[in-house]
Amino acid sequence: MRDIAVVTIARSDFGIYFPILKEIQKRNDLNLKIIVSGMHLSPKFGLTVTEVEREFEVFHKIDSLYYSENPDGVGHTIAQGTKGFTELFSKYKPDILLTLGDRFDMLPAVLAAFPFKIPIAHLHGGELTLGNIDDTIRHMISKAAHIHFASSAVYANRLSQLGEEPWRIHVTGAPGLDTIRETQVWDLETMKSRLGINIPESYLLTTFHPVTLDLENTKTYINNLLSAFETVNRPVVFTYPNADSTGNFIIEAINDFADKNENVYVIKNAGQIGYLSLMAHAEAMVGNSSSGIIEAASYRLPVVNIGNRQEGRVFPENIIQCDYSTDQISQAILKAISEEFKASLASMVNPYGDGRSAPRIVDILSSLSLNHQLTSKRFNDITVESNFKEPWL
Repeated sequence: MRDIAVVTIARSDFGIYFPILKEIQKRNDLNLKIIVSGMHLSPKFGLTVTEVEREFEVFHKIDSLYYSENPDGVGHTIAQGTKGFTELFSKYKPDILLTLGDRFDMLPAVLAAFPFKIPIAHLHGGELTLGNIDDTIRHMISKAAHIHFASSAVYANRLSQLGEEPWRIHVTGAPGLDTIRETQVWDLETMKSRLGINIPESYLLTTFHPVTLDLENTKTYINNLLSAFETVNRPVVFTYPNADSTGNFIIEAINDFADKNENVYVIKNAGQIGYLSLMAHAEAMVGNSSSGIIEAASYRLPVVNIGNRQEGRVFPENIIQCDYSTDQISQAILKAISEEFKASLASMVNPYGDGRSAPRIVDILSSLSLNHQLTSKRFNDITVESNFKEPWL
């Protein structure tokens, strides 16, 4: 039996992994080992490990998150996480380590696995988020990974540009869409009861994260967003940001805004079904979350994407892009909630897949040859006209 170890560090990646984890459990030739780390183990962010444990047995926990308003928190988290994963892999080596995305608290698993020659599989490589350090981390994980599951052909091509051999790259779609296809979301009354808040029928769902290459402006950006909400005067449901530097500024600002405004609600952790239900019933989505780019299109949900945090991704038709100014955000929200814009999305197709990626991914994990060729990476040169020359020739 083949051990597939899956690293989950936050509620966001767990929701994406979910259909893959269920599919692995179905297979008689695969053994699922879930390793929990990062934000999952932090009470500040809702102790979301409990959500994982409700659905699956957790194999191992690695407490890595060093939360700080300053960039030192990232370095400390990477150091603590790498030590924890190294200690684990010195005692236990999975047949394949499955990782996802671009988070700094995911990177330690990859750094630790590499010297042990553990085959690394990577989801959502080849994508771009030019406003964040996540962009660099994603490419670092891709270069360490031995097999790639790309969410679109555009991203598969970019992995090839990074020098990855074509046989390692598979276009499977985004597994988060499988969950949407398979999940019956709560109706409004159930959602109110489960989340413990009296949400109105019409609201704006908002998740706003720090822009980690522009941290000095976090307070300005969140204040401009809150000013825009005052201008458009619609009910707002906030979810918490990621554990990035300056994220506490956002948490304090939205909690204070909710205390002063009757129709503003803050949810620390909605859970997987809860978050999908919030998306399904929302009038529009506002912020800079990847869920607005990838998953929201499956609900034909209008999305106001603020700033450059997600710059570089393939944008579906439901995205309205704006800068960080209060006026631009206000105008974008008004456009998003207009009947004309909503009608324009009636026939849109999500470019990130058909909601059937998990079986494709698990078929590959099951049949992949675990040999020296897999763990011995070669750089795949692409012939292009060089813009460089040696100055000594």
